[in-house]
Parts: sequence; structure tokens; C-alpha cells
Amino acid sequence: MGREHRYALRLRELNRQHGANYETFRRGIEHADPAICVNVIIGLIKVPCYLLDQQLRKLEHTFLAEGGLRERMTRARLGEREKQRRGFGAVP
Repeated sequence: MGREHRYALRLRELNRQHGANYETFRRGIEHADPAICVNVIIGLIKVPCYLLDQQLRKLEHTFLAEGGLRERMTRARLGEREKQRRGFGAVP
């Protein structure tokens, strides 16, 4: 089944529905034709894979721009120490 096949287009349409659940996809998942069942399940698996890929890209971008957790914690601590040295922070 190609990306522009009517079943693929319908699956994409259903995936965009707010609150979609098993009932939304039941006809495709429980279809008598095993090829349709498999294609629906594969299509459903692709959604979280895409979302995870997007999240990894965002994490990579943030890491490159801001550094890792340890680097950010060090910067925050050094900034706080500098504020205290200037007399703007709480007295330890």
C-alpha cells in the first residue's frame, strides 16, 4: 500500500482525530484481510516513532545550544555564587 492509497490517507485522517483510541481504528485492526490489519498496525507504530524522533532532535538541539545537565548546573551555581559575591544573594 502506497502513501497515497485511500487506506493510507484514511489512516492519517484518523490519526489526526483528537482523542483517537482503539475504537477509532477497530475496523482496520480487526479487518478480515490480514494485509489491511498489518498495514494499519504498522501505520500506528509509525506515529510514536515519528514523535520520538522529533523529541530526540529537540534534545540534541538543546544539548548543543545549552550543554548537558552538568554544564547547566555548573553555570547556574557559578552565577549564584557571583550574585552572592556582589551582595545580591542571600547570606550563606
